[in-house]
Amino acid sequence: MQRTIRTFSADKLAKFKTNLLSWSQQFETAIWLDSNNYKQQYSSFDCVLALEEFTAIKTDYQNAFEKLKEYQTLTKDYIFGYISYDVKNDVELLSSNNFDGLDFADLYFFQPQKLIFIKENSIEFHYLKMVDDEIKNDFETIKKYHKNVDSIKAIVSQSPNTTSENLENDIKIKLRIHKDEYYQKVNKILDHIKKGNIYEANFCQEFYAENSTINPLEVYNDLNKISEAPFAVFFKMEHQYLLSATPERYLRKEGRKIITQPIKGTAKRLISAFDDAQIALDLHRDEKERSENVMIVDLVRNDLSKSAKKGTVKVEELCKVYSFKQVHQLISTVVSEIEEKTHPIDVIKDTFPMGSMTGAPKISAMKIIEDLEETKRGLYSGTVGYFTPNGNFDFNVVIRSILYNEEHKYISYSVGGAITAKSIPEKEYEECLLKAKAMKYVLLNS
Repeated sequence: MQRTIRTFSADKLAKFKTNLLSWSQQFETAIWLDSNNYKQQYSSFDCVLALEEFTAIKTDYQNAFEKLKEYQTLTKDYIFGYISYDVKNDVELLSSNNFDGLDFADLYFFQPQKLIFIKENSIEFHYLKMVDDEIKNDFETIKKYHKNVDSIKAIVSQSPNTTSENLENDIKIKLRIHKDEYYQKVNKILDHIKKGNIYEANFCQEFYAENSTINPLEVYNDLNKISEAPFAVFFKMEHQYLLSATPERYLRKEGRKIITQPIKGTAKRLISAFDDAQIALDLHRDEKERSENVMIVDLVRNDLSKSAKKGTVKVEELCKVYSFKQVHQLISTVVSEIEEKTHPIDVIKDTFPMGSMTGAPKISAMKIIEDLEETKRGLYSGTVGYFTPNGNFDFNVVIRSILYNEEHKYISYSVGGAITAKSIPEKEYEECLLKAKAMKYVLLNS
């Protein structure tokens, strides 16, 4: 199906972006992907907004990739959505029986009626089934659109599950796994490593709040302001929300080239420029952090080789330090080339879930962390992204994210870290708190 395309420019692009996201709140389904103008080698646009289902697929993990393959093949258009971590159960003989307070579908994609891309100073509207001069009217409305906090709260309060009183409630954040129990579980993983069952496991824990209500857009804006991450997401599907400041790319397809950029290795930013440069250098040299990263690079090289042409899997960057507002990260870039006939969904299936969120060997690590974690991961450590009409795609890793079920009044954010033979439980716990800092701050201060 053909889209009608119109291109505009705006004098005050930052204001237009703010207006655009506020304007999107009137729609039941919305995905906003924002690079925050982070300089990166692989990029197609600065940000994009996808609105309103024209068609959609929502399913549990059973045969999820085959259903997605059929949907993507038949649609031949832009589709946006997510694959939750628990779709691993479609790839391997695994299960997910832990507690789930969020109740997201395992997989969801939709073909948006309205698509708005921002590339530098250009604003492109791509609409299906356009009515009269709908694009021009929407552009003019967005330019003038303004919603202050009280107005947005009024929109949110229209939900049958929300009242104006509980918008002001105190959010009490709880830990699903307390400190001493966390140490015990990490020691169990270390025992598995000593026995040779695994080399590394990404162990995650949940922070949550019950009977709590937030303003999702306000929380997202505050989180994004703190982090300015290159793969930020605001996702709304009726009463379910993802507010993400993730810095990590999972998988990208450009023609026949496949790119993955796993993150392993974290250090906090420091105020002093001298000290900050030193801690970044220390991270680059840190033997433990580099070994975490290299193990995952080996894993993703193996995953990519399943669909790659022989001899095309290459490491473009190994353990390069990338700096963000809150943290420094060690990121590696691994690429491959696929045959023209290879289906894009097969490339994702061959590499899912991403190695940075599982461990090595992958299947053994997934079984162990499933047994030790207390919460079903769901969308956390899954992926959000899009497919283009010609079968290219780009997907992130859902970390540094807040998940919210407005109907259940349940708020959740999870953090994790790679446990290796050199891990010290106390230091792993401190790293979790560092990663959780921005989410906790915005929830308690928005």
